[in-house]
Amino acid sequence: QVQLVESGGGLVQAGGSLRLSCVASGRTFSSGTMAWFRQAPGKEREFVATISGVLSTTYYADSVKGRFTISRDNAKSTVYLQMDSLRPEDTAVYFCAARYYPGLYYQAHYYDYWGRGTQVTVSS
Repeated sequence: QVQLVESGGGLVQAGGSLRLSCVASGRTFSSGTMAWFRQAPGKEREFVATISGVLSTTYYADSVKGRFTISRDNAKSTVYLQMDSLRPEDTAVYFCAARYYPGLYYQAHYYDYWGRGTQVTVSS
């Protein structure tokens, strides 16, 4: 059974940093795509960042470009999201997603597996 488990969320002041982690188990995604999405209260889930399996090619939403960095460690089956210069509008539940096959996508329906999310709250 595939599981994605996120951790690292919390409360931080504006301008601060957090590092999210997502550990995958039950299946290897070393050649597949991993991604982060987020959902703020009353809003739809939105794409944050994605990273390919073999070459670790990345793609970011414009709203986080230059502030967030996605990375992965295939040996640990883990994907990370380093979040710097956080803003109150970054407050959301952050979800990890995995796609077994290659391909960078920002649309949620391309991802086969999802974690339960971790809350990130940025105070002003």
